[in-house]
Amino acid sequence: MINKRNLPIVLLILGGGVFVAFRTLGFGSNPPTKYERILHNVGEYLEELHYSPKPIDDKFSKEVFDKYLADIDADKNVFFQTDVADLQSKYGNEIDDEILGKPIMFVPAANEIYKKRLAETAVLYKEILAQPFDFSKDEDFNQNYDQVQYPKNEAERREAWRKQLKYLALERYSDLLDQQEAAKKTAGYVMKSDTQLEKEARERTMKVMDRIYDRLTLKVTDDDRFNMFVESIVQSMDPHTDYFPPIEKRYFDEQMSGHFFGIGASLKDEDGNIKITTLVSGSPAWKSGKVGVGDIIVKVAQGDGEAVDLTGYGVEDAIKLIRGKKGAEVRLTLKKTDGTTKVVSLIRDEIVQDELTFARSAIVNSPKGKIGYIYLPEFYADFDNPNGARCSIDVAKEIIKLKAEKVDGIVLDLRNNGGGSLADVVQMAGLFVEQGPIVQVRDRDGKPQIYPDHDKGVLYDGPFAVMVNELSASASEIFAAAIQDYHRGIIIGSTSTYGKGTVQRPIGLDKTLGFSDQNSELGYIKLTLQKFYRISGGSTQLRGVSSDIVLPDIYPDLYEYAKFREKDNPDALPWDEIQKADYTPWKYAYDIPTIKALSDQRLKNNSSLNLIQTDAEWLGKTEDKVFSLNLKKYQDEEKQIRSTVKQIETLSKLPAGNELTVNALPEDAHKYDGDQLKADRFQAWLKEKKTDMWLGETVNVLDDMIAEKNLVYNK
Repeated sequence: MINKRNLPIVLLILGGGVFVAFRTLGFGSNPPTKYERILHNVGEYLEELHYSPKPIDDKFSKEVFDKYLADIDADKNVFFQTDVADLQSKYGNEIDDEILGKPIMFVPAANEIYKKRLAETAVLYKEILAQPFDFSKDEDFNQNYDQVQYPKNEAERREAWRKQLKYLALERYSDLLDQQEAAKKTAGYVMKSDTQLEKEARERTMKVMDRIYDRLTLKVTDDDRFNMFVESIVQSMDPHTDYFPPIEKRYFDEQMSGHFFGIGASLKDEDGNIKITTLVSGSPAWKSGKVGVGDIIVKVAQGDGEAVDLTGYGVEDAIKLIRGKKGAEVRLTLKKTDGTTKVVSLIRDEIVQDELTFARSAIVNSPKGKIGYIYLPEFYADFDNPNGARCSIDVAKEIIKLKAEKVDGIVLDLRNNGGGSLADVVQMAGLFVEQGPIVQVRDRDGKPQIYPDHDKGVLYDGPFAVMVNELSASASEIFAAAIQDYHRGIIIGSTSTYGKGTVQRPIGLDKTLGFSDQNSELGYIKLTLQKFYRISGGSTQLRGVSSDIVLPDIYPDLYEYAKFREKDNPDALPWDEIQKADYTPWKYAYDIPTIKALSDQRLKNNSSLNLIQTDAEWLGKTEDKVFSLNLKKYQDEEKQIRSTVKQIETLSKLPAGNELTVNALPEDAHKYDGDQLKADRFQAWLKEKKTDMWLGETVNVLDDMIAEKNLVYNK
């Protein structure tokens, strides 16, 4: 019989062919419903397989209860306090029992109240938007919903709705005023009165709200709300355990295939907004330089067609608008992370995985010599094809090419690299260090396993730096930690990396089909099974990897406000440490304090970076989600924000005359002959690197390393 404590190991080795005898279903004589089967199987997987499961008890019930209500009523303006209290008294301590086998009562009860209140608020917003708003009045709208209480009565709910709708109308009214000011000198333009513009702003807001309520009443089903409930359960275990209903799993697989025409951005629904979560390197969105992670897509237009407001749209509906024919134009109206609004025109292109994901390199000519630059967006590996691409092999090829050009140092850029193949991390680290451990992995059994590099040789032993930022996660953190622990190179970038030190695997919920079967009608759970540890003993979980040399972020305070790193999630697994592995540090020790002092002096004397820091700190203070509903104050704040953002955008690029000299390797000069689109993208990538201020300082750091007289390198 299989020991349950060893199930994660068995799962990883045997995959879908494993059959596990879980405890029997606790449903009595009545056959379980589909909901009950899903909930019960999820509960068993969490208890029996999760790396560090929380007890499924009354405390867990309370957490799931709060999380679920926050998901279906994020703005806290649908339910009354009495509704929440009534649900809490009846079901607040029952969710754990439902997970363990009792009939499901909470979600149906919550849904009935929710749908009743939703119908009431559908009437409410129409009544409020039928009356003019006074934008000369001094009042604020607080969008910090975690600080807001559910309304006590109808009067409080109406007031909450009035302020929210007034803010939505104010945004549109201000935009209309700006548009009229810009167009008033156009021949034949007919000016509108403030009264007319205010009415038009309310009408536009009404259309948005109608679309939201059409979605909530016609598109969002009881099944969808149940799926949200299951997601609330698994997310209460840790932020990287997820539930995928079958249709979402199929959609996820399609997303991963890379065979579609679009802009190259991953999206998520957050507080009713469509937010950009990642950009595919080399894609139209990435290449434009005008689209960023965290941007909210407000509208989508097909070429010169009328823009469709996405407020209230689901992610899949939004993607259907954004995707289309190759070469066709799509215009996005984006609300940037700093609060400004920008319209970006993009030409759809095929998002090809092999071109966008694979390692590439270039040479940067510096005052002290030639610096090899390797860009790695992911730790990729084609597990289904023995002859497929692997990042460790590709990076080795890039190093060989750079050595042939007799570079004096190498930079590996892992900024925004979210991770990938663990095996390739180990192999890649072995290119820079001699034989020894690279990372330790521990499952719920508690005994750590060391993943070593068995190759005694070193492909490159010269000056080496690794660039990271807050979005460098998982495998990127393992690599950076190994390089740092071996004292092999210098880690340069953000204060710390993301802090994801856990590993997940997808598991089908239909146990009769096997863990990995793709046809599970019950859906799938992406489950946290293991945890990573540095060879020095500390976990990369929560704390990430601290840079040896810290470079100022463009938006440090905005990052802190957004709270998107692992440490900012209350459900994240904790940091801990285990015994240090047996390893020998790199034989040539870098004088990091001296190199850091030289970098600090340069940064201190860099007026552009100092001004960026000042601007970013000011922007961070404006992001408190409390907005003035007075037109004059709102316009003044928006004007100052736009001006500050424009200044940052100008200062964050190396000015003409100080640009880096970045060239393709001779071997790559004709790499994309015959494919003009790819050639253009490659040249755009090289051009972007020439103005990369952070790459410029990394090159300076490598120059300092090269200049050290006490280091001896094999050439």
